[in-house]
Amino acid sequence: MPYIGYFQAIAAVDKYILYDHLAYIVNGWINTNRVRQRNMPECDIVVPVQQKSSYKLIAETEIDNSKPWKSKILKTLQLGYAKSAYYKEVMPLIEDIISREYTGISELNAVSIRKICEYLDIKTHIVSDCSQYFQIEEKLQAIDNADYSSLPYMEATKPIRKVARVIAICRQENADTFINAIGGTALYNKQEFSKYGINLQFVKTNDICYDQNCKDGSFIPNLSIIDVLMHNGKEKTKMLLNEYSLV
Repeated sequence: MPYIGYFQAIAAVDKYILYDHLAYIVNGWINTNRVRQRNMPECDIVVPVQQKSSYKLIAETEIDNSKPWKSKILKTLQLGYAKSAYYKEVMPLIEDIISREYTGISELNAVSIRKICEYLDIKTHIVSDCSQYFQIEEKLQAIDNADYSSLPYMEATKPIRKVARVIAICRQENADTFINAIGGTALYNKQEFSKYGINLQFVKTNDICYDQNCKDGSFIPNLSIIDVLMHNGKEKTKMLLNEYSLV
Protein backbone atom coordinates (compact mmCIF):
# COMPACT_ATOMS: atom_id res chain seq x y z
CA MET A 1 0.00 0.00 0.00
CA PRO A 2 2.50 2.60 -1.25
CA TYR A 3 2.57 6.36 -0.85
CA ILE A 4 0.20 8.70 -2.67
CA GLY A 5 2.70 9.44 -5.46
CA TYR A 6 2.39 5.84 -6.63
CA PHE A 7 -1.37 6.22 -7.01
CA GLN A 8 -0.91 9.57 -8.73
CA ALA A 9 1.23 7.77 -11.31
CA ILE A 10 -1.46 5.12 -11.79
CA ALA A 11 -4.14 7.77 -12.20
CA ALA A 12 -2.00 9.65 -14.75
CA VAL A 13 -1.80 6.81 -17.28
CA ASP A 14 -4.06 4.67 -19.48
CA LYS A 15 -2.39 1.38 -18.55
CA TYR A 16 -0.31 0.54 -15.49
CA ILE A 17 1.77 -2.64 -15.38
CA LEU A 18 2.50 -4.29 -12.03
CA TYR A 19 5.74 -5.87 -13.24
CA ASP A 20 6.80 -8.65 -10.88
CA HIS A 21 9.25 -10.38 -13.24
CA LEU A 22 12.06 -8.43 -11.58
CA ALA A 23 14.55 -9.21 -8.83
CA TYR A 24 13.17 -8.97 -5.31
CA ILE A 25 14.82 -6.06 -3.47
CA VAL A 26 15.93 -7.14 0.00
CA ASN A 27 15.20 -4.45 2.61
CA GLY A 28 13.23 -2.52 0.00
CA TRP A 29 9.59 -1.41 -0.15
CA ILE A 30 8.12 -4.54 -1.74
CA ASN A 31 6.98 -5.98 1.59
CA THR A 32 7.36 -2.91 3.83
CA ASN A 33 5.82 0.49 4.29
CA ARG A 34 5.53 3.16 6.94
CA VAL A 35 2.62 4.53 8.89
CA ARG A 36 2.43 6.84 11.86
CA GLN A 37 1.73 5.98 15.45
CA ARG A 38 -0.32 8.71 17.14
CA ASN A 39 1.97 11.35 18.66
CA MET A 40 5.01 9.27 17.70
CA PRO A 41 7.38 9.03 14.70
CA GLU A 42 6.62 6.70 11.84
CA CYS A 43 6.85 2.93 12.21
CA ASP A 44 7.14 0.06 9.76
CA ILE A 45 4.43 -2.37 8.75
CA VAL A 46 6.05 -5.51 7.36
CA VAL A 47 4.80 -8.62 5.58
CA PRO A 48 7.40 -11.34 6.28
CA VAL A 49 8.61 -13.33 3.30
CA GLN A 50 10.31 -16.68 2.98
CA GLN A 51 13.94 -16.91 1.87
CA LYS A 52 14.14 -13.33 0.72
CA SER A 53 16.87 -12.94 -1.86
CA SER A 54 17.83 -10.56 -4.65
CA TYR A 55 18.43 -13.70 -6.75
CA LYS A 56 14.71 -14.48 -6.71
CA LEU A 57 12.02 -12.74 -8.69
CA ILE A 58 9.28 -10.78 -6.94
CA ALA A 59 6.83 -13.25 -8.50
CA GLU A 60 8.69 -16.14 -6.83
CA THR A 61 8.83 -14.60 -3.35
CA GLU A 62 6.36 -16.20 -0.96
CA ILE A 63 4.86 -14.74 2.19
CA ASP A 64 5.84 -16.39 5.48
CA ASN A 65 2.34 -17.14 6.70
CA SER A 66 3.70 -19.00 9.74
CA LYS A 67 4.09 -15.57 11.35
CA PRO A 68 1.10 -13.56 12.63
CA TRP A 69 1.73 -10.62 10.32
CA LYS A 70 -1.95 -9.90 9.64
CA SER A 71 -2.92 -9.41 13.28
CA LYS A 72 0.26 -7.46 13.94
CA ILE A 73 -0.37 -4.99 11.11
CA LEU A 74 -4.03 -4.56 12.02
CA LYS A 75 -3.10 -3.95 15.66
CA THR A 76 -0.53 -1.35 14.62
CA LEU A 77 -3.13 0.45 12.50
CA GLN A 78 -5.71 0.29 15.26
CA LEU A 79 -3.32 1.83 17.78
CA GLY A 80 -2.13 4.46 15.35
CA TYR A 81 -5.40 5.54 13.75
CA ALA A 82 -8.35 4.65 15.99
CA LYS A 83 -8.88 8.34 16.76
CA SER A 84 -8.37 9.52 13.19
CA ALA A 85 -11.29 11.24 11.48
CA TYR A 86 -11.92 8.51 8.90
CA TYR A 87 -10.87 5.38 10.79
CA LYS A 88 -14.35 3.81 10.80
CA GLU A 89 -14.71 4.52 7.09
CA VAL A 90 -11.29 3.28 5.95
CA MET A 91 -10.42 0.46 8.34
CA PRO A 92 -12.95 -2.02 6.82
CA LEU A 93 -11.22 -1.57 3.44
CA ILE A 94 -7.80 -2.32 4.95
CA GLU A 95 -9.16 -5.27 6.93
CA ASP A 96 -10.72 -6.72 3.78
CA ILE A 97 -7.41 -6.49 1.94
CA ILE A 98 -5.24 -7.91 4.70
CA SER A 99 -7.58 -10.67 5.89
CA ARG A 100 -7.54 -12.51 2.54
CA GLU A 101 -5.40 -15.56 1.92
CA TYR A 102 -2.18 -14.93 -0.01
CA THR A 103 0.74 -17.08 -1.07
CA GLY A 104 3.06 -14.59 -2.75
CA ILE A 105 3.95 -10.99 -1.96
CA SER A 106 3.18 -10.04 -5.56
CA GLU A 107 -0.38 -11.29 -5.17
CA LEU A 108 -0.92 -9.25 -1.99
CA ASN A 109 0.50 -6.11 -3.56
CA ALA A 110 -1.64 -6.50 -6.67
CA VAL A 111 -4.83 -6.98 -4.67
CA SER A 112 -4.11 -4.05 -2.35
CA ILE A 113 -3.32 -1.69 -5.23
CA ARG A 114 -6.39 -2.74 -7.21
CA LYS A 115 -8.70 -2.45 -4.20
CA ILE A 116 -7.45 1.01 -3.27
CA CYS A 117 -7.73 2.16 -6.89
CA GLU A 118 -11.32 0.90 -6.96
CA TYR A 119 -12.04 2.72 -3.70
CA LEU A 120 -10.61 5.96 -5.08
CA ASP A 121 -12.43 5.56 -8.42
CA ILE A 122 -9.19 5.32 -10.40
CA LYS A 123 -10.23 3.82 -13.75
CA THR A 124 -6.77 3.02 -15.12
CA HIS A 125 -6.38 -0.43 -16.70
CA ILE A 126 -4.04 -2.33 -14.35
CA VAL A 127 -2.13 -5.34 -15.67
CA SER A 128 -0.62 -7.88 -13.26
CA ASP A 129 -0.06 -10.81 -15.62
CA CYS A 130 3.45 -10.34 -17.01
CA SER A 131 3.51 -13.49 -19.13
CA GLN A 132 2.87 -11.46 -22.29
CA TYR A 133 6.29 -9.85 -21.78
CA PHE A 134 8.32 -13.05 -21.22
CA GLN A 135 9.59 -12.99 -24.81
CA ILE A 136 11.05 -9.54 -24.13
CA GLU A 137 12.78 -10.89 -21.02
CA GLU A 138 14.37 -13.68 -23.07
CA LYS A 139 15.70 -11.16 -25.58
CA LEU A 140 17.06 -8.94 -22.82
CA GLN A 141 19.38 -11.62 -21.48
CA ALA A 142 22.07 -10.94 -24.12
CA ILE A 143 22.27 -7.21 -23.40
CA ASP A 144 24.68 -7.65 -20.49
CA ASN A 145 27.22 -8.81 -23.06
CA ALA A 146 26.50 -5.81 -25.29
CA ASP A 147 24.83 -8.08 -27.82
CA TYR A 148 21.75 -6.32 -29.17
CA SER A 149 21.12 -8.74 -32.04
CA SER A 150 17.88 -9.93 -30.42
CA LEU A 151 16.67 -6.31 -30.21
CA PRO A 152 18.46 -4.66 -33.15
CA TYR A 153 16.56 -1.37 -32.92
CA MET A 154 18.22 -0.84 -29.51
CA GLU A 155 21.50 -0.19 -31.31
CA ALA A 156 20.39 3.46 -31.48
CA THR A 157 21.52 4.06 -27.87
CA LYS A 158 22.43 0.58 -26.51
CA PRO A 159 20.55 1.08 -23.23
CA ILE A 160 21.21 -0.98 -20.12
CA ARG A 161 18.77 -3.80 -19.43
CA LYS A 162 16.54 -1.84 -17.00
CA VAL A 163 16.04 0.90 -19.57
CA ALA A 164 15.81 -1.48 -22.53
CA ARG A 165 13.01 -3.37 -20.78
CA VAL A 166 10.83 -0.25 -20.54
CA ILE A 167 11.52 0.78 -24.12
CA ALA A 168 10.70 -2.73 -25.39
CA ILE A 169 7.45 -2.88 -23.41
CA CYS A 170 6.41 0.56 -24.65
CA ARG A 171 7.12 -0.61 -28.18
CA GLN A 172 5.04 -3.77 -27.70
CA GLU A 173 2.19 -1.69 -26.24
CA ASN A 174 2.42 0.90 -29.03
CA ALA A 175 2.84 3.50 -26.30
CA ASP A 176 4.07 6.97 -27.19
CA THR A 177 4.36 8.12 -23.55
CA PHE A 178 5.94 6.53 -20.47
CA ILE A 179 5.24 8.07 -17.06
CA ASN A 180 7.37 7.14 -14.08
CA ALA A 181 7.71 8.18 -10.45
CA ILE A 182 10.10 11.08 -9.87
CA GLY A 183 12.78 8.72 -8.51
CA GLY A 184 13.23 7.42 -12.06
CA THR A 185 15.13 10.55 -13.09
CA ALA A 186 18.29 8.84 -11.85
CA LEU A 187 17.83 6.02 -14.37
CA TYR A 188 15.77 7.22 -17.33
CA ASN A 189 16.80 9.92 -19.80
CA LYS A 190 14.30 11.96 -21.82
CA GLN A 191 16.65 12.37 -24.77
CA GLU A 192 17.31 8.65 -24.96
CA PHE A 193 13.61 7.78 -24.87
CA SER A 194 12.81 10.36 -27.52
CA LYS A 195 15.07 8.50 -29.95
CA TYR A 196 12.59 5.64 -29.73
CA GLY A 197 9.56 7.90 -30.19
CA ILE A 198 8.63 7.82 -26.51
CA ASN A 199 7.77 10.91 -24.47
CA LEU A 200 9.24 10.31 -21.00
CA GLN A 201 7.61 12.15 -18.09
CA PHE A 202 7.87 11.98 -14.31
CA VAL A 203 5.21 12.44 -11.65
CA LYS A 204 6.34 15.10 -9.20
CA THR A 205 4.06 15.15 -6.16
CA ASN A 206 3.25 18.61 -4.84
CA ASP A 207 4.01 19.48 -1.24
CA ILE A 208 1.05 17.76 0.41
CA CYS A 209 0.36 18.48 4.07
CA TYR A 210 -2.63 17.51 6.20
CA ASP A 211 -3.51 17.10 9.86
CA GLN A 212 -2.06 13.81 11.12
CA ASN A 213 -3.85 14.22 14.45
CA CYS A 214 -0.69 14.72 16.48
CA LYS A 215 -0.50 16.99 19.50
CA ASP A 216 2.72 18.66 18.37
CA GLY A 217 1.26 19.40 14.92
CA SER A 218 4.23 17.79 13.14
CA PHE A 219 3.83 16.23 9.70
CA ILE A 220 5.63 13.25 8.19
CA PRO A 221 5.32 13.11 4.37
CA ASN A 222 5.25 10.14 2.00
CA LEU A 223 3.78 7.59 4.38
CA SER A 224 1.59 4.74 3.11
CA ILE A 225 -1.67 5.67 1.39
CA ILE A 226 -3.24 4.26 4.56
CA ASP A 227 -2.16 7.41 6.43
CA VAL A 228 -3.63 9.68 3.75
CA LEU A 229 -6.94 7.84 3.77
CA MET A 230 -7.25 7.71 7.55
CA HIS A 231 -6.87 11.46 7.89
CA ASN A 232 -8.56 12.67 4.70
CA GLY A 233 -11.17 10.11 3.76
CA LYS A 234 -12.14 9.07 0.26
CA GLU A 235 -13.23 12.38 -1.26
CA LYS A 236 -10.33 14.51 0.01
CA THR A 237 -7.83 11.82 -0.99
CA LYS A 238 -9.33 11.84 -4.51
CA MET A 239 -8.63 15.57 -4.61
CA LEU A 240 -5.06 15.03 -3.39
CA LEU A 241 -4.48 12.60 -6.25
CA ASN A 242 -4.44 15.66 -8.52
CA GLU A 243 -1.75 17.39 -6.50
CA TYR A 244 1.14 16.65 -8.84
CA SER A 245 2.81 17.91 -11.99
CA LEU A 246 4.37 16.06 -14.91
CA VAL A 247 7.97 17.10 -15.48
